[in-house]
Amino acid sequence: MSLKNVENYVDGQWVTPQNNGYLNVENPSTGEIIARTPLSTASETNRAVDAAAEAFKSWSRTPVSRRIQPLYRLGSLLRENEERIARTLVEEMGKSLPDARAEMKRIFENIEVACGMPVLQQGDKLIGSSYDIDGEVIRLPIGVFAMIAPFNFPAMVPFWFLPYAIATGNTYVLKASEQVPLTMQLIAEYVDQSELPRGVFNLVNGDKVVGETLVDNPIVKGISLVGATATCRIVSARCAQNHKRCQAMGSAKNHLVAMPDAKIDEMLGNMITSCYGCAGQRCMAASAIVAVGDNMYKSVCEKFVQASREVIVCDPLDPKVADEPMVMGPVISAKSKQFILGMIETGFKGGATLALDGRNIVVPGCENGHFVGPTVFTDVKPGMEIHKTEVFGPVVVILKAKSLDDAIKIINDHQYGNGASIYTQNGHWARRFKLETDCGMIGINIGIPAPVACLPFGGMKASQFADIKAQGKAIVNFFTQDKIITERYWPESG
Repeated sequence: MSLKNVENYVDGQWVTPQNNGYLNVENPSTGEIIARTPLSTASETNRAVDAAAEAFKSWSRTPVSRRIQPLYRLGSLLRENEERIARTLVEEMGKSLPDARAEMKRIFENIEVACGMPVLQQGDKLIGSSYDIDGEVIRLPIGVFAMIAPFNFPAMVPFWFLPYAIATGNTYVLKASEQVPLTMQLIAEYVDQSELPRGVFNLVNGDKVVGETLVDNPIVKGISLVGATATCRIVSARCAQNHKRCQAMGSAKNHLVAMPDAKIDEMLGNMITSCYGCAGQRCMAASAIVAVGDNMYKSVCEKFVQASREVIVCDPLDPKVADEPMVMGPVISAKSKQFILGMIETGFKGGATLALDGRNIVVPGCENGHFVGPTVFTDVKPGMEIHKTEVFGPVVVILKAKSLDDAIKIINDHQYGNGASIYTQNGHWARRFKLETDCGMIGINIGIPAPVACLPFGGMKASQFADIKAQGKAIVNFFTQDKIITERYWPESG
């Protein structure tokens, strides 16, 4: 059986890249090779940028009401083919089918928000800013933008940026993750059917060569990136050197705080979903629980470990369990699995108690898959390596705090500040937590405080290297430049 070779989509056409080598695309549940993705060259990447630059000349002058029409059509096409895309996503990424369907819902939300661009891109006008003088601010498109996509949300994350860039009059080049290129390949087929003018959207597949070329190409005016903090530091620095706009969303270590008055049964179910959805491979996954008080700490340790044992670990496309609400699939690759196993060993040697060990789990029929079972450490102290490091897998640490102040300090002392949640019925505690916790996204009795598409998405501290967050109304400022006009007219003589 011949393998599917992934293609690029450039200037409105499917393009077979020159044979510079291929990487295997793997089903992480089974280890089976399901496709090959090309290692596109710098010159091929630059051709996509050139096509986008040429398309910008006319697209930027297209009325905004007409720019959003292809997005309406694209949204309809994606809805009609939602299940096909979701199953492709599960096959190459390994998350559960309900999680993949939820990811598709966020695509639809972002398209809907971007279709409001006739309102979102409106400028401001001040009549009488001085005597007989008026002032005006207009928001204009800038040029070619690009995105370097992550593996964990191959459908949703590009749509934090892509529809807004196009609706504001810019053109786009997207680098799909080389680990999961099939989802965006399929979405690009529907982009091709949406009547978007050629060159407005371009897809280039490959490794870091493609990403580095996009960062360094002077025609590209801005980069959006979701990845590890170490990568974000490098990309944001290079963008600054090249006078290029940048949004770099980095690593996370999201904390859940259990207060003494928390509704424990509701809280535990919420925590399980947050910690183990997508096998912990999402930037909003909780991986640290802070229990306040001896009684809550003891209760959380006992009940969370027991609930973790009951998580279904399997091939997420197994028809017997595919529609179960809480299914945990594999991690993305053998390399990721080895890193996670190494971090579990580090946590054990560092003095934490390994209350639940997921290292030796075996899924029948998937012996070549990259599975790690739910893993829980207790007796964890702030600053331990297992607490400091983003593991990006189904590994949870439980810490004890004496008070809300101590819990907030644990979170604020951490290098990452993506998201954090508190479980409490006490409005005073909740208010203090949302005001004093140094994280970009806060949840109150919400284990995954990911905002809906009309609100911005992004963290703080070493979790975000950007002034403007993803999605929503605020992102319009990333994709447009303000031009301020001051004008006066004297009466015509005679």
